[in-house]
Amino acid sequence: MFPLTVENKHVAQLLLSTGTCPRCIFRFCGVDFHAPYKLPYKELLNELQKFLETEKDELISEVPNPPPKKIRLQELEDGIDGMDNLSQNGEGKISIIEDGSIASKNSNLNVCNVCLGILQDFCEKEFIKKVCQKVEASGFEFTNLVLSISFPPQLSVREHAAWLLVKQEMGKQSLSLERNDTVQLKEAYKWITHPLFSEELGVPIDGKSLFEVSVVFAHPETVEDCHFLRAICPDCFKPAKNKQSVFTRMAVMKALNKIKEEDFRKQFPCPPNSPKAVCSVVEIECAHGAVFVAGRYNKYSRNLPQTPWIIDGERKLDSSVEELISDHLLTVFKAESFNFSSSGREDVDVRTLGNGRPFAIELVNPHRVHFTSQEIKELQQKINNSSNKIQVRDLQLVTREAIGHMKEGEEEKTKTYSALIWTNKAIQRKDIEFLDDIKDLKIDQKTPLRVLHRRPLAVRTRIIHSMEAHYVDEHHFRLYLKTQAGTYIKEFVHGDFGRTKPNICSLMDVTADILELDVESVDVDWPPALDD
Repeated sequence: MFPLTVENKHVAQLLLSTGTCPRCIFRFCGVDFHAPYKLPYKELLNELQKFLETEKDELISEVPNPPPKKIRLQELEDGIDGMDNLSQNGEGKISIIEDGSIASKNSNLNVCNVCLGILQDFCEKEFIKKVCQKVEASGFEFTNLVLSISFPPQLSVREHAAWLLVKQEMGKQSLSLERNDTVQLKEAYKWITHPLFSEELGVPIDGKSLFEVSVVFAHPETVEDCHFLRAICPDCFKPAKNKQSVFTRMAVMKALNKIKEEDFRKQFPCPPNSPKAVCSVVEIECAHGAVFVAGRYNKYSRNLPQTPWIIDGERKLDSSVEELISDHLLTVFKAESFNFSSSGREDVDVRTLGNGRPFAIELVNPHRVHFTSQEIKELQQKINNSSNKIQVRDLQLVTREAIGHMKEGEEEKTKTYSALIWTNKAIQRKDIEFLDDIKDLKIDQKTPLRVLHRRPLAVRTRIIHSMEAHYVDEHHFRLYLKTQAGTYIKEFVHGDFGRTKPNICSLMDVTADILELDVESVDVDWPPALDD
């Protein structure tokens, strides 16, 4: 059943006569159910002609020539990003224009003065198929997708002009038309294309999908349509660092909501002028949202930093914990880059023993995202076999939200250390026994000199929950400490020239230094332990 009624007839004829396509006519007549938009363009035009026939069954003389029903795609020798030319039996073609974009040039097509061909050329199955071919060639794994469409901002100006035209005509019939009474271009495009994309790719369209296919349209011929708005509403068009132009869709919409109708009519034709060419596709990109891998690592080397050690642009050591783990993940997940985080960090000369330190890695734009638990176990084993400096356990995929558990209450967590300490004075067992009796000792630590170049100057209060001293010889003992997370253990031992108070030196009345330090445990119950 044709969706327009007798009440729509005058508006439909007016729009068609001024160069508006059938689907845009539906939009401005408030047709808000999907089926009519999905009909082939030629069929739509024929049905609209029949609807607008005069009593003498004469076709309206202003009806534009229909565009071809199908658009066929031919390969370009040097197409952009693998996109091919579109052609229709040699009658028209999609060709590369000067800026390297893709545009349709069809002599038989009267380009819609509102959508600039979006609802004409780019809703056909052949165009959808070509986009899908590029998606499939991108190498991404996906089980659903979100489709992101970017239209030229001047389309909003043209829609506004068409709306004012229809509003004026309906006003002559004592009828009103609010802006939200019309169907937005993006909505209509989704109604038509989402089922086609889903059918062609065999997966559902899901607004929450991590896999995004973005299609960016441009229309150089009408790029100046927006410019008059800047003179009238300058506050709406403020330069932004990450935007190439001030004429963003949001800025244009803001100005259109602000400008008076009479001022708009003085500056822009209602109805809009008909363009010579349809929009061009300047970008088709695929991207996958980040995935996250977590686990715990042990570090057995006293010559390995947690992250790359670079000073004044010069690398000091060949590798790092971060790289020994992440390099394998980058390869297997086919990701572009990564971000490493952990529950605290140890110095280059400190080992991490026990159950290890929790870590998480964000893998940016991964092409492979689906793994079985067995495959993750094999990946963990591959990491462990590649180096004797580290070992990884409990490797698993996690959500972005779950990573928050690693950072929650970080300073309230406890950590256990083992330190080999030297004293300048000879000591006996009885000289260190009193340390075992000290509980919940509060210390004040001014930012250590060794990290002052990268940490702000501050005094931080930390708690030494307990200590246990084991005598080694007259100048050495081993001290086991359970402390609040964030405690600088080395400075607690030697005092850092009095910047940490109290300290082992002041408590024992000796000069002391730390020879070896190990992290025995990091008491963060995350990520969940896995069975071997």
